Amino acid sequence: MGLTQSEFELICKLLDREPSYTELGMFAVMWSEHCGYKFSRPVLAYFKRYKEALEGEGFENAGVVEIGDGLGVTMKVESHNHPSAVEPYQGAATGVGGIIRDILTMGARPIASLNSLRFGPIRDGEGEQAVIERNRYLFEHVVSGIAGYGNCVGVPTVAGEVGFHPRYSGNPLVNAMCVGILRTDEITTAAASGEGNPVIYLGSATGKDGIHGATFASTELDEESESKRPNVQIGDPFAEKQLIEATLEALRTGAIVGIQDMGAAGLTCSTVEMSSKGSVGMNIDLDLVPMREDDMTGYELMLSESQERMLAVAEKGREHEVIDVFQKWGLKAAVIGYVTNDGILTVTRQGEVVAKVDPKLLTDHCPVYQSPMEEPLYYRNAASFDIGLVSQADPQGALLTLLGTPEIASKRWVYQQYDQHVQTQTALECGRGDAAVIAPRGTKKGIALKIDGNSRQTYLHPYFGGQLAVAEAARNVACTGAAPQAVTDGLNFGSPQSAHVYWQFNHAVKGIADAAEAMGTPVISGNVSFYNESDLGEVPPTPLIGMLGILEDAASRLPLVSSDPEASLLLVSVTDLGITHDGLGASAYLAYVAGQEDGHPVGPNLSGEVSLDKFLVEAAATKSILSAHDLSEGGIAVTLAEMAMEANLGIEVELNGSGFVYSERVDAKLFGELPGRVVVSVKAGQEDAVVLMAKSFGLAAQRLGKMSASGSLSIRVGDQSCSWSVSQLQEVFNTSIEKVVTHQNRIETAG
Repeated sequence: MGLTQSEFELICKLLDREPSYTELGMFAVMWSEHCGYKFSRPVLAYFKRYKEALEGEGFENAGVVEIGDGLGVTMKVESHNHPSAVEPYQGAATGVGGIIRDILTMGARPIASLNSLRFGPIRDGEGEQAVIERNRYLFEHVVSGIAGYGNCVGVPTVAGEVGFHPRYSGNPLVNAMCVGILRTDEITTAAASGEGNPVIYLGSATGKDGIHGATFASTELDEESESKRPNVQIGDPFAEKQLIEATLEALRTGAIVGIQDMGAAGLTCSTVEMSSKGSVGMNIDLDLVPMREDDMTGYELMLSESQERMLAVAEKGREHEVIDVFQKWGLKAAVIGYVTNDGILTVTRQGEVVAKVDPKLLTDHCPVYQSPMEEPLYYRNAASFDIGLVSQADPQGALLTLLGTPEIASKRWVYQQYDQHVQTQTALECGRGDAAVIAPRGTKKGIALKIDGNSRQTYLHPYFGGQLAVAEAARNVACTGAAPQAVTDGLNFGSPQSAHVYWQFNHAVKGIADAAEAMGTPVISGNVSFYNESDLGEVPPTPLIGMLGILEDAASRLPLVSSDPEASLLLVSVTDLGITHDGLGASAYLAYVAGQEDGHPVGPNLSGEVSLDKFLVEAAATKSILSAHDLSEGGIAVTLAEMAMEANLGIEVELNGSGFVYSERVDAKLFGELPGRVVVSVKAGQEDAVVLMAKSFGLAAQRLGKMSASGSLSIRVGDQSCSWSVSQLQEVFNTSIEKVVTHQNRIETAG
């Protein structure tokens, strides 16, 4: 069950007796890392709102940000890594379904899904063939699971990212994010209340799938993991769509007092957390639970993680209003118990009490651990990395190499499988801007959304990596013209019982917390996923940042490039950076061209990032600029290539101004990764005005060059000139992943 001997002894002490088998299972899932956060809780106290929640009234399923017009936005990210490793289609699909229900239980209509995915290498020759083929299988089936569930449930998948690294082989990362909109005067709670109020089971029947899914997610993957396939839930997106509509309609009746998703730990989590949050008890009769198999035990019913289920508490005498709505939508709805004032959760099966426990013992008494921390040797070595020992590669071939590596190459094969426009509110979709933009009905405001993270930077400098992830995600939404507002995070790490992993976790979280505080984008929700390890080792530390931005007018949104063939290009930059390793430390160029992962990334100037974001918001609102695209992986060369390919136009620039004096190296100027830099396009003749505007925000700005109808990307660096045809860039960028997957499909079909 994943409990230690000392934890079992603590349970006996708290109960003043030995637990029943069902009670022991309930403690096991609620005290798992997945539900109890027993290793992460001390570190998460860096987050101001998390600390306030710990010391106050506790947590809801997701935070809410008011956007005006009486509306609020709620968002959250969750991982489904372990299930996806053993059953990729259903693991990914149910990850999408689960996070949608977290948003739904806030009383919000889900309006957008995002995802962040990590896999091992998928190209032949980059590892053992059996490992490569398994990685491709996981990649294809995870994407298929997200598409299969998301497209059917009617929530658009509007943005995401995909990364690849050998250390994700055997343990992919599948993080799903959902965003919802609601009226701020209609926010619901998960707290149960009201003695005698009925407890109502809603949604699909309970089966034997997903039992102990929470504890499965709280241990390392090993050779026995395949046998844990029954721990993976089976999803039904059509039932979820019915559940969304029925829940929102039932909430409008006003008869529901509290509601909770039956996610991790199923009925255990929902009954325990709702009772604990409301400081009440519940009497639950499991005989009344809709079940797929009549012979299910109390243990199985309490721990099953079957999908598309909710638990609600209704006002006494009004339960029929809720039940009628769900039955109208073709869903099961049954009263399975009632709220008590004794503070005890009592569960019966076939007339026998199988569990009788104070729910606060499961929520408030989970043991908390702090592992020793040890700074790893590789981190100290990276500080003294000498970029001078790295030979400069030919820029012509280096750019093509970068554009062709799956990490940077177009993810068109992925996002074309997703329905991006269902609900007809998507104003800027995948690949068109630095973030997605939703234009919700009922307001002229826009919602910009992005999820982002860089594990290589975090591995080589966890504190900077955490800060950089927040800064880049904020910059991405600002590039669409949206003001960054709030963060949801997904924290993916190896075992917290490893001293160097706990050190990585501590420093990365501290970096996120400091950046979020400095940038005024509080962390309002999130998820921790530990034990992402297999026999191939632990995954790189992978903190992911989901960022929300608000546009005052969705119509003023900015794409990543202008379609004006005569537009001028400017580089707007944050100043006062502490540049190390000529900006090539922890860079994509160093990894994929030079074949080294070393050095430290350049840390962000957070006050400068705030100024840059404010500049972008004002420039978009005043229509001073036509587009904005930030510099990230691959530096300015990749940024310009992406702009040329998207516009299908030529670009002519020179990289010889003040923004490029940080290095004498041509490769550093082309591919260096300095934070706080954005390429903006402006109408010809407006350059000076935008330069002055940028300087008024304390930023540096310089002319780079212009768009052209030449059909080529031409970059001059010092005395060296480089040129690539846009069609050549597009061929490499757009087909890299498709060729791998199509080739594999042909082999499987022939076989």
